[in-house]
Amino acid sequence: MSDIDLDLVGVGKKLGILTSGGDAQGMNAAVRAVVRTALSLGAEVFACYEGFQGMIDGGAGIRKLAGEDVGRILNLGGTVIGTFRSKDFRERSGRIRAAENLLKHGIDRLVVIGGDGSLSGLNEFAQEWPELLRQLADEGKITAATVEAHPQLYFAGLVGSIDNDLVGTDMTIGADSALHRIVDAIDALSSTAASHQRAFVIEVMGRHCGYLALMSAIAGGCDYVLIPEDPPEPGWEERMCEALMKGRAGGRRDSMVVVAEGAIDRDGRPITSAYVREAIERHTSEDVRVTILGHVQRGGTPSAYDRWASTWLGYEAARDTLAAEPGSTGQVVGFCGNEIVRVPLMEAVANTRSVPKLIADGDYAEALRLRGGSFAEMSGVLAELVEPAKVAAGEAAKRVAIIHAGGLAPGMNVAARAAVRLGASRGLTMLGVEDGFVGLAEGRVHELNWADVEGWITSGAELGLRRTVPRVEGLYALSRTLEEHKVDALLVIGGWNAYQGACLMHQEKSRYPSFQIPVVCVPASIDNNLPGSDLAIGADTALNVIAEAIDRIKTSGSAATRAFVVETMGRYCGYLAAMGGLSGGAERIYLHEEGITLADLERDVRWMNDSFRSGRKLFLAVRNETANRLYTTDFIVRLLEEEGGELYDVRQAILGHVQEGGDPSPFDRLLATRLVSRALQECLAQFESGQAETVYLGLRQTKITRTPMSRLTEEFDLEFQRPKQQWWMQLRPVIQAVSDQPL
Repeated sequence: MSDIDLDLVGVGKKLGILTSGGDAQGMNAAVRAVVRTALSLGAEVFACYEGFQGMIDGGAGIRKLAGEDVGRILNLGGTVIGTFRSKDFRERSGRIRAAENLLKHGIDRLVVIGGDGSLSGLNEFAQEWPELLRQLADEGKITAATVEAHPQLYFAGLVGSIDNDLVGTDMTIGADSALHRIVDAIDALSSTAASHQRAFVIEVMGRHCGYLALMSAIAGGCDYVLIPEDPPEPGWEERMCEALMKGRAGGRRDSMVVVAEGAIDRDGRPITSAYVREAIERHTSEDVRVTILGHVQRGGTPSAYDRWASTWLGYEAARDTLAAEPGSTGQVVGFCGNEIVRVPLMEAVANTRSVPKLIADGDYAEALRLRGGSFAEMSGVLAELVEPAKVAAGEAAKRVAIIHAGGLAPGMNVAARAAVRLGASRGLTMLGVEDGFVGLAEGRVHELNWADVEGWITSGAELGLRRTVPRVEGLYALSRTLEEHKVDALLVIGGWNAYQGACLMHQEKSRYPSFQIPVVCVPASIDNNLPGSDLAIGADTALNVIAEAIDRIKTSGSAATRAFVVETMGRYCGYLAAMGGLSGGAERIYLHEEGITLADLERDVRWMNDSFRSGRKLFLAVRNETANRLYTTDFIVRLLEEEGGELYDVRQAILGHVQEGGDPSPFDRLLATRLVSRALQECLAQFESGQAETVYLGLRQTKITRTPMSRLTEEFDLEFQRPKQQWWMQLRPVIQAVSDQPL
């Protein structure tokens, strides 16, 4: 459908929105996006409060919404329109009342945000719709004209579930935020556990899905995990305790075991956190504590991901529902990587509900397959980290050196830790290079073993790094170090400076035999400006810092009439500004990719002034640090101050290096682990084949891909140091739809 068609797609249409079932962080972001997108397309929007029950009760249960009604809900947990597990809706009598109340408002289009039970109820309601209308007409409650005007219930479903259990999509609304809560708890518990040399058993949600347990165990650096999709073999209690004791022998002062609430053994018996505690105490005589996180996993502020992703989903759901035509089938809108996917609703529900049955039948391989490739992959990675095949490499083992370069990116430590431990498990000797290419030139290289990287799960880069890029005249020193330390492969973790150094070594291979080794680049940069990857290690953490900072900035202006201009890092790549602005609810976002013109600023000033005169209290603009050389953040602030007069105050906030700091987010920890696992596989494959390629890895959609360094200029803009194609630029219409709302 063209943009011209979409300009008219909502005119004369009535759209209802509701949240149902368990709440999940990010639901409010989706509600906000659905409402504002529908309004921008000319439709009227109604909220059905307390889920399906609001439709059944009618009256105040169904209320019309304006753009300002969802103006300050983006950062709120839960759902402001309420949720309820309606028993009445399970009965036909309840559904016919719901249909009648919807038709009183002329509503025949719905967006429902909920779990598989809510979506199943929605599908049944849609299938019954024509029959329900005929009954209402027969009873004289609606006219024949009404039946003719509303022949079908059009709908789209969004999955709000912290369990991340929908088969066919990668992430559901709320799962990332819940993972934040769990990993924060694990980080906090590890410090108290280490103080007392104590073991902790942590129970997390997940009745039939072990996503939260598995991913939090990897991200939190835990010792063992128990999930329903892959029940442990008999004797698991002894093996678990052996893994815990190996960790202690390696210098670890704490032991952490994560248990999904639905964990079972191979005989189908539940594995409770209490039983795990008893098993550890019985086999180790250690002091063990149990922490059941419970509903704290559902609560609190949504993560940056659950803001921007839910906003995008809400935008697409509103467009789909308003554009639906007779005969169309309702779908679930979700994500596959960084792409929107649409899955037939009942197919998605049926596949999701098949997993518990597969587990009960003992078909664990198929259950893992349905969870997706990355789930099975990470399950294998954790098994290596917990019960490595090898730890001590033999004398003939290949030697792989790890080097950081460029600016600090949260998650570098995690990448180095995972590389050392996975490398040891795969029979490699791992080396650490201190202070980037400078340290490599000076010969500061040493072996790293399992215990050396204990605790490298949080912030920083223990190996050190420099932004220095080697020059041609300095390559001899690098070559000598590689020869002296018998380096067989180089794992380069960093930003554009790291890629430049690796590229130079690649170009000079013919002159230096020691450069004729596998060189694998892993993207780590908060700027997210590297070739071959949709996301770089560190970018998600920086986005969460930006979202939190914007929340605080907006709170500071809540008692005044004020405009804020926030500047983010990113150099010539606008990822942080665009996604940070979307996560923070910015009205205007200024990017180098689009530029800033005087006409743009004049238009924005007029819009702002009209908006504040109409009752606006707060305005937020986010600017990339290099959006324009002359129209700086300070210039924009002064322009707004001058042109706004007494209408509003103006403040600026330059976030600076705070964006590089803090502990890495769960996503960045998982991405780092997954990337270096593939990097080591790449090295081993090249060893086996006798190759000596320089490649860079990346996450593209759901897969880790490799690209030869020789293709760098094909997909990378060397002048502005960013990819030629940036997937997130397609979100510009989303930003406009949810932000450009005059009051």
